[in-house]
Amino acid sequence: MSPVLDKLGNYLNYPFVRYALAAGTLIALCSSLLGVTLVLKRFSFIGSGLSNVAFFAMSLSTVLSLAFKLPVVLVVTVLCAVFLLQRKEGRQISPDSVIAMVSVGSLAFGYLAMNLFAPSSNLAGDVCSTLFGSTSILTLTLSDVWLCILLSAAVLTVFLLFYHKLFSITFDEEFARATGTRVSSYKLIIAVITAVIIVLSMNLVGSLLISALIIFPALSAMCVCQSFRGVTICSAIFSVCCAVSGILLSILLGTPVGSTIVAIDLLGFACFYLAGCLKGVFHR
Repeated sequence: MSPVLDKLGNYLNYPFVRYALAAGTLIALCSSLLGVTLVLKRFSFIGSGLSNVAFFAMSLSTVLSLAFKLPVVLVVTVLCAVFLLQRKEGRQISPDSVIAMVSVGSLAFGYLAMNLFAPSSNLAGDVCSTLFGSTSILTLTLSDVWLCILLSAAVLTVFLLFYHKLFSITFDEEFARATGTRVSSYKLIIAVITAVIIVLSMNLVGSLLISALIIFPALSAMCVCQSFRGVTICSAIFSVCCAVSGILLSILLGTPVGSTIVAIDLLGFACFYLAGCLKGVFHR
């Protein structure tokens, strides 16, 4: 065990490893907090839809050789998030169908744009890096980390300030509206936060695996906790532990960072699900 610890200690001396751990921890924390609200409101699939929109925006930015890709991707994803989350039930096309169409369409047009107007000869590498994260999390610069810190701090601040309002519209939107809560405004906040987290997560796990950061921590926490606060805290701890473990394990084994984190998330969910089943048995 000592050689492994020594190896980890040596890797931690490199700035890029510390940058990856800092960014990964913040992204995992923010996505887990938002994930509880999205899962309870049955918006789990929106993470996948918006991640494909982000892939489409990133593809266009790459094709157009834009110097500042992140602002473009963020704006496009925010606008799409607002459109999807502000839609109301009872329309001719159901919200889940719209999310599915946007998801598939964005993925298709993004890849088509990269294929037709590829700015480099390494098309497969560029697409794979965007979709699955590849090693992009290990190539972060200090400015990237500071941007991640600022955006994550903004997300956490908004979540803490409007915790009770988010709680009310998560469980009973009609009651919240009856008590004077501006539901549409808070849904707009959720949409913006979702888009920010999606864009941040692209460097960590890639656009295809972002939903795992949102869904698995929340579902795992729900297996063992009953209250909204308990689920939120447990989800945050679970997500951060899985992200840190995944990054360190991927460095030691040389595996893709995003896939390793998601694999650990899945194993963690299996353990929590089993614990929830045993807890249910013991409570009988």
